[in-house]
Amino acid sequence: MTPIVSIIMGSTSDLPVMEKAAQLLNDMHVPFEMNALSAHRTPEAVEEFAKNARTRGIKVIIAAAGMAAALPGVIAANTTLPVIGVPVKGSVLDGVDALYSIIQMPPGIPVATVAINGAMNAAILAIQMLALSDEKLAEAFAAYKEGLKKKIVKAKKTRELAVCGLAKGMKLQSDAKEAFQNMRDDAADLCYDAKVEAGIEKAPVEETTDENSEEME
Repeated sequence: MTPIVSIIMGSTSDLPVMEKAAQLLNDMHVPFEMNALSAHRTPEAVEEFAKNARTRGIKVIIAAAGMAAALPGVIAANTTLPVIGVPVKGSVLDGVDALYSIIQMPPGIPVATVAINGAMNAAILAIQMLALSDEKLAEAFAAYKEGLKKKIVKAKKTRELAVCGLAKGMKLQSDAKEAFQNMRDDAADLCYDAKVEAGIEKAPVEETTDENSEEME
């Protein structure tokens, strides 16, 4: 099938991040392509790609880059297609540099920017754009979102059951400790009584009150 979404990365090292976007597009049966182009190392290739993307049937471009992150902006400057920018976390400023670079575009050249390493949201945004003119995709995406809601509800119920089960377990443990302590106390009493019976221990002498002596006094 002819790709309608193009995922462009500034480097092949960005692939582990962008695989999430590719996986979702694949799951939603959206044809896409993936390429690595550098705005700094291969500027001519980036310009050619951006200018020819529409004629090749591309409808949405997802561009990911780190550090200076010029790629999304350069592509947006050379096409009328919507461009979604994904800032990629780097080794120095944790992707904040890329985020600021992509999001600060001049008027007339917007880049829809998602969070740092937000490849999944980039794919979702692309699907939402495409779904505006594709009823079948819109229905599939609605089902996807409904599935997300069910996962949350299921996770909540699972947590509630886990808490309830843990509470019951703790109660049983507490009851068992109490019963065991009672058994120990009973056993101690039995042992003591047996020792008294055997003459090993002396029975405690109960104090008695001599009523007659009290009356005489």
